[in-house]
Amino acid sequence: MTIALSIALLSLAAWAWWREKMWRSSLQKVTRSAGLKTFEADKLAARFDGLQEANHALNKEEYLRRLFEALLNEIRQGVAIVDDQMRIKFVNRTLAHLFQKSGIHRGRTLIEELQDHQITDVVQSALKEQRRIVREIELSNTTNLTSRHYLIEAAPLPAKAESGAWLMVHDITEQTMAEQIRKDFVANASHELRTPLTLINGYVETLQSGVLKDQTSIQRCYEVMEKHGKRIVRIIEDMLTISRLESGNSALNIETFTARSCVQDALDQLSPLLQERGASIELDLPADGGQMRGDRFYWDQVFTNLIENSLKENPNPGLIIKISGKWFTDHCLLSVSDNGIGIAAHDLPFVFKRFYRGHKHHSPQIKGTGLGLSIVRRAIEAHGGTIDLTSTPGVETTFSMRVPV
Repeated sequence: MTIALSIALLSLAAWAWWREKMWRSSLQKVTRSAGLKTFEADKLAARFDGLQEANHALNKEEYLRRLFEALLNEIRQGVAIVDDQMRIKFVNRTLAHLFQKSGIHRGRTLIEELQDHQITDVVQSALKEQRRIVREIELSNTTNLTSRHYLIEAAPLPAKAESGAWLMVHDITEQTMAEQIRKDFVANASHELRTPLTLINGYVETLQSGVLKDQTSIQRCYEVMEKHGKRIVRIIEDMLTISRLESGNSALNIETFTARSCVQDALDQLSPLLQERGASIELDLPADGGQMRGDRFYWDQVFTNLIENSLKENPNPGLIIKISGKWFTDHCLLSVSDNGIGIAAHDLPFVFKRFYRGHKHHSPQIKGTGLGLSIVRRAIEAHGGTIDLTSTPGVETTFSMRVPV
C-alpha cells in the first residue's frame, strides 16, 4: 500500500512538473510572437507568477476568513468585534439569537443594535483601561415580564491589529436560576424540617418533665408529634421521588386503572384540608372512569399534588376545583382547574422548577418545599405526556395534561 502511494505521489509531481514546463513553453512562444526578447519574456513570466501567488494568498485569506466566521457562528456565545467608535465590524449569528433579534447589522454602533448601555459600558471600559473586563448584567423583557442574565467579556484587540475591541456574551440565566433555586431550597428545606422537629422536641420535653398528668393532654401531645413526624416523612419522600424521576433510573410499574380511582384516592387523602378550606369538587370524567395505563403510584401523586396545590394556594372559602378528562383515539386530555387567586405572570415560567415557590407574600401557614408541581411534570413526562399551565388571576387557573393511551 505504501509503495503504491509513493508511486502515485511521484506521478503527481511529475505531472505537475510537465504541466509547468508546457505552460512556460507556451508562454515563451506567445511572448516571442509578440516581439518580446527572452529576458522580457522571463520578467513577464515572473510577474505572472507573482500575480498568481498573490491571488492564491487572497483566496487563502478569504477561505480562512469564511472558515473563522463559520466556526464563530456555531458556538453558543455571542461574539462581536467593534472599532474604536463602537461600530460593529463583525458579529456572529448567536449574538442576535441571545438578544432575540432577527439580525444585527454591521457598520452600526452597539448601542443602536443592542439598545442597552450596560453592554456598551463594558466595551468602553475595556478600551479606556486597555484590559479585559468581565461583568454580569441582567436584562428585563417588558413584553413577557421575564429577565435574562448575561456574562459580558470585552478586551482591546491585539496591538498588531486595528484599534477596537472584541466582545463575548454568555447567557448564564440557567446557571443563575439554578443557584437561586439551590439557595431557596436550602432556606425552605431548613425551615420546613426545623419547624416540625422543634415542635416534636418541645412536646418530648413536655412529656419527659411529667407536667402533664391527664391522659387527654398526653394523647394530644402524641397526636401533634405524629402529625409533624408525618410531615417530615412527606418532605423527605418528595425529595426522593423527584430525585428518582429526574435521574431516569426509576422504572414505571405499568398497570391498568381509572383516572376516577386516582382522583378519589387523592380526595380521600385531602378530605381534612377540603373541609377546612370549604372547597367543592366538580368531576367531569367518562362513565367508565377514564381507562389509563401507567404507574398508579405516580398518577396518585399527580392528582394529589395538583388538588393540594389549589387548596394551599387559595385559603379563602368558595374555592371550586374542577377535574375533567376527555379520551381520544391515541391520547387523553386531563385537566385540573380552579377559580382561585391565580398565578402571577412572572411566576408562570418557573412553577415547574424544582423547589420554586411563588406567592412569597402568602401566609406562613402555607407549607411545602415547592416540589409538588415539579413531581407532577416529571411524572407526566415519564409517561410520555406533556403538561401546560394557563392562569387568569382571579378567574381561572388550569393545568392541562396530554397523555398517550
